[in-house]
Amino acid sequence: MASDTIRIPGIDTPLSRVALGTWAIGGWMWGGPDDDNGVRTIHAALDEGINLIDTAPVYGFGHSEEIVGRALAEKPNKAHVATKLGLHWVGEDEKNMKVFRDSRPARIRKEVEDSLRRLRVETIDLEQIHWPDDKTPIDESARELQKLHQDGKIRALGVSNFSPEQMDIFREVAPLATIQPPLNLFERTIEKDILPYAEKHNAVVLAYGALCRGLLTGKMNRDTTFPKDDLRSNDPKFQKPNFEKYLAAMDEFEKLAEKRGKSVMAFAVRWVLDQGPVIALWGARKPGQVSGVKDVFGWSLTDEEKKAVDDILARHVPNPIDPTFMAPPARD
Repeated sequence: MASDTIRIPGIDTPLSRVALGTWAIGGWMWGGPDDDNGVRTIHAALDEGINLIDTAPVYGFGHSEEIVGRALAEKPNKAHVATKLGLHWVGEDEKNMKVFRDSRPARIRKEVEDSLRRLRVETIDLEQIHWPDDKTPIDESARELQKLHQDGKIRALGVSNFSPEQMDIFREVAPLATIQPPLNLFERTIEKDILPYAEKHNAVVLAYGALCRGLLTGKMNRDTTFPKDDLRSNDPKFQKPNFEKYLAAMDEFEKLAEKRGKSVMAFAVRWVLDQGPVIALWGARKPGQVSGVKDVFGWSLTDEEKKAVDDILARHVPNPIDPTFMAPPARD
């Protein structure tokens, strides 16, 4: 059975293989922020044994990082922080904000300094490029991050949503400790290339969307709807007729999990962990949404359960939809 902790090169402490994802805590595209609840959610995650918090400046345009900084200041030395950079935004308010990719060296240095201030730390444990910027050479971005790493402002470097070819370019300039792509029972394209790449190059995968934006919580039904400012209102998975197909698969996943004596959330996240050197990001914005994280640890799916998962998907979702709708545009 795989260990329930993992090490990221550059970070001394063994890390829990479930990390808290804080996009929703930032509020943007999730119905607005609730700061006190956000702090309580982070504290609840710590109580569940999570010691890695993943955030980003673009999650609420700095707000998620501020809430993470506030929560960890109230409980110091309890967790490590992974954040990101490389997205720029313009606009007067969240409803009209436009986000685009920008990994130019000057932008990188500014974002690192801003993140240090918001997170209330002197060193960022893990800094990741959020999306590849096709208009900035990857080696330039990597070189700037390596300088910040050597300056002691960053302990470990990672990338998110990069292809193997892009990661090869990055690795020629700077050490690559982590890779952050989407991975869950319904979004599995990284099995073909990213997971083998991570294993070959001793990188840890931070799998985002492990609960598929709430779909794998088992709390949705055919009458579930989402307001216009909710990310899922633009996700094809949550629109008819696709939604019914995914919910039909969910019904069977729940029965499979019940046979194992687990919640469907714990079953889904454990499946993610069983794919390789993976940390699963468990997104939440309310304390109750991290209840049950401990049920993920101390077991693994059997070969028969893994085959049953594949059979369910083949019958109900033979053509799964990738989360490409979330990709931000390049700079003009």
